[in-house]
Amino acid sequence: MKPIGDMTRLELAAFVSSAFEQNSINVVLSGGSCVSIYSKERYVSMDLDFVNAGFAKRIDIIKVMKSLNFIEENRYFKHPDTELFIEFSPGPLGVGDEPVKQIDELITKVGTLRIISPTDCIKDRLSWYYHNNDTECLEQAVLVAKQNDIDIQEVKRWSSVEGKESVFEEIKDLLKK
Repeated sequence: MKPIGDMTRLELAAFVSSAFEQNSINVVLSGGSCVSIYSKERYVSMDLDFVNAGFAKRIDIIKVMKSLNFIEENRYFKHPDTELFIEFSPGPLGVGDEPVKQIDELITKVGTLRIISPTDCIKDRLSWYYHNNDTECLEQAVLVAKQNDIDIQEVKRWSSVEGKESVFEEIKDLLKK
């Protein structure tokens, strides 16, 4: 196995994701590290945000992380060989007021990562922009859109459900390749 200190963000996330899969625990990567992965590291997040999509007990999450030599500190898990830290948020897995539509799998040499799709990643970032006026999250959505094929009509539909169709119309050109 590749040492954790030599793993990329994608590899570390896949390594952790696979360990949970082997223990029949459903976790999915979301948040800023999805932006990092989908933007080819043009945005850098220092944590891996997994959603406990299967509502596993915290004790079971701790057990898997200990088996990977991660140490729990407050709500995060840290490993001495990486600066990245890992967090597990409770489910459900959603963006705004809707469940995530698509879970992708990215295969690496150290495991398979279950991750929200680029389209859902953009909706996640836009949710922060729409409801908290977080312009950094808008920039992150644009980074993901420029590097990936996304379903712009799905983003438009979702924006309408969020009550933000007019805001979407103002920014939609930013989300085109």
